[in-house]
Amino acid sequence: MSIFEYEKDDHGIVVITMNMQGSVNTMNPEYPQLMRESVEKLEAESQLTGVVFASAKQTFFAGADLKQLISVEQGDEEKFRQEVDAVKAVFRRLEKLPVPVVAAINGSALGGGYEICLSCNYRIAWNHRSVKVGLPEVTLGLLPGAGGVVKLTYLLGLEKALPYLLEGKQVTPEKAVQAGFIHETVETLEELLPRAKAWILENQENEQASIQPWDQKGYKIPGGNANHPKIAQVLMVAPIMLFQKTRGLLPAPERTLHVAIEAIRLDFETAMRIETRNLAYLVTTPEAKNMINTFFFNLNQINSGLNRPKDIPLTTVKKVGILGAGMMGQGIAYVSAMAGIEVILKDISQEAAEKGKAYSETLLAKRVSQGRLTEEKKQAVLALITATEKPEDLQGCDLIVEAVFENMKLKHQVTKELETHLSENGVWGSNTSTLPIKLLADASSRPENFIGLHFFSPVDKMPLLEIISGEKTSDETLAKALDYAKQIKKTPIVVNDNLGFYTSRTIGTYIRESLKMLTEGVHPVRVDSLAKAIGMPVGPVTITDEIGLLLFQDIVKSQLEMGLRTPEEVATDDPEALELMKTMTDTYQRIGKKKGAGFYDYQESGKTIWPRFLELYYKPDNPISDQDIKDRMLFRPVIESLRCLEENVLRSVADANIGSIMGIGAPIWTGGYLQFVNTYGVKEFVERCHTLSEKYGDQFKPPAIALEKAKTGEWFQ
Repeated sequence: MSIFEYEKDDHGIVVITMNMQGSVNTMNPEYPQLMRESVEKLEAESQLTGVVFASAKQTFFAGADLKQLISVEQGDEEKFRQEVDAVKAVFRRLEKLPVPVVAAINGSALGGGYEICLSCNYRIAWNHRSVKVGLPEVTLGLLPGAGGVVKLTYLLGLEKALPYLLEGKQVTPEKAVQAGFIHETVETLEELLPRAKAWILENQENEQASIQPWDQKGYKIPGGNANHPKIAQVLMVAPIMLFQKTRGLLPAPERTLHVAIEAIRLDFETAMRIETRNLAYLVTTPEAKNMINTFFFNLNQINSGLNRPKDIPLTTVKKVGILGAGMMGQGIAYVSAMAGIEVILKDISQEAAEKGKAYSETLLAKRVSQGRLTEEKKQAVLALITATEKPEDLQGCDLIVEAVFENMKLKHQVTKELETHLSENGVWGSNTSTLPIKLLADASSRPENFIGLHFFSPVDKMPLLEIISGEKTSDETLAKALDYAKQIKKTPIVVNDNLGFYTSRTIGTYIRESLKMLTEGVHPVRVDSLAKAIGMPVGPVTITDEIGLLLFQDIVKSQLEMGLRTPEEVATDDPEALELMKTMTDTYQRIGKKKGAGFYDYQESGKTIWPRFLELYYKPDNPISDQDIKDRMLFRPVIESLRCLEENVLRSVADANIGSIMGIGAPIWTGGYLQFVNTYGVKEFVERCHTLSEKYGDQFKPPAIALEKAKTGEWFQ
């Protein structure tokens, strides 16, 4: 049962302690009545000195009830608007109380939680790393609709408010004070409530203490309103800059910008109504439903241990060995040391190992120069990394991550040579993007302790870790790998063993389909541009150049040599794309960006398409429509994701959605490759697959799992 505890002290100060049902405070169906009744009681109070809003939970207030929001459908907008306006009306009554109201922020106050704080006259927070404040709604396809956009714009001014509103930035208490989100901090939790009450008593004679800035006579928005010359420039440039980032695919940032601009053009109450209308529009969009489903529900599932075997004690890695100090190994060393883990970074020479450690020094120095790290902390992190060529330094590691070249023989060799240095029950993790764990584990004397750890480059920036459970991998080993992922602040998905696993296998279809279109006469720049138009971070032709055309061929060659695939399988797997790459490398020595010559020519001034390529392949009268090109690039990886689910390579829909966005750059608006099917409509998706299949090949035939869902009308969840 949810309650708002109401307690008045001898000084006439009322403390309202919010205690909603569940582990956190949210604006659940009980919230509106509880807040309304509390405000009514405050309005009826005699000899009231002030009010403090506090929380009985570890968080102050987590915001809106997203289950409720995701259920709002088109046609429900008017009802939803009325509900939001009712919440805002109670906030306005709270703001009109003749006494000061203080928010005592003991934990994170995000979204609707921070909007409660904005309805208070003064905001005090516990200065602790667990406390965050902000308005992250845009990251879920929404906008802060309970006054957040308008009030933050009034409070900070348009220029300063926009980065927080359009990026959903969350800030720590110290930075929140600097930015103007809150007024002050206390160092201990015990000081919080007494300090809130003390501020009320200190301001008993201050009439302005109980009046919100936007209600004060003559109040001017910081930086000026829409008529100010500097702001007029912002109004011209901001929409253009925003479009460059969103490409018109994300309605939430655009609507948020619109509301913020209206806030400096119109009076406060009108701007608040416009804010409500825009939230009501966004909440019914497929983009919002996709983003809420994936970035809240799916992500929470994964972070809450969806894939972790039950009843296995939590573990902590104390000493990790990393084999190979190249691009991947040095990144893994950095994130491990940043997590406080002792790191042994081993390579075949001391010089190579030291070079790998220098990568961490460069990243740390940059953080120091930006004021994000102290010199002492930098030195402490570096001290955790031992660069070495000596195998004996690995002795006692509870985890060894092998990050050598993607070559089965080499990986087998280092496993046999160095596995004995693991501690008792230590885990061996192979950083591989394609090689089956079952075969890699053949070299291990303890295959039950062997697991795949597929990191993404650059490791210090990419949030995903794809964990591959082999045929003999034990539950204990999987649990330890997941615990390590949490330690180094990576979001882990777990997949079952298969050639290419999930992410590599899926992104491969996107690249091969794109290259196939080049052989059909589509201009490479058109392919890259349309890929970005659907929300891909980088075009597939550019990706191919950046990875290198030889690498794709080497992967296929090694798979054939190891018997992982048959020549017949390779011959039926987008042979046009493979033949194109062979022609580019063997006939014309076009290897990729590294050599300055791939599909593009690369100069210091930029890149231009290689003219000879157009002579060889481009057909100006090619009849393929833009929509077909876009759908071919999007549907291929979606279909492959469905096959991975059907074949039990994927363990859950959540893994597919999070993995596709965080690992391989699926467009954010889709909510991930399987969530895309849900809001496209499973039946409609199957019909489009049939159309594409008839025009462009069997690779677009819908998998059986999609056909079955289309019959039943079920979603992938």
